[in-house]
Amino acid sequence: MANYLLIYTGTASQPSSPEEGEKVMQAWMGWFGQLGSAVVDGGNPCSMAKTVAANGSVSDGGPSGVGGYSVLSANSLDDAVNLAKGCPHLAAGGQVEVYETFNAM
Repeated sequence: MANYLLIYTGTASQPSSPEEGEKVMQAWMGWFGQLGSAVVDGGNPCSMAKTVAANGSVSDGGPSGVGGYSVLSANSLDDAVNLAKGCPHLAAGGQVEVYETFNAM
């Protein structure tokens, strides 16, 4: 089993009311519940960003548009992709990038 980093990108609509926000949260918790022990780290949303260039200059924002992340455990990249297909971020109009991670040390 390996760990896979799910990166949430793209434009996902924001909840229009507290009730809609609760529905969104329930969708995420339901998805995590279905995934069970495959969830290594449910992650968090991302907000403000700055980018540091090789020359040390700093600019506002991040070109990749990362909106959040999660870490899942799966048998293969294809299995992780299949797990990602149920992500509520997709239903909100976003995309999910799936990366296999490995221990470097």
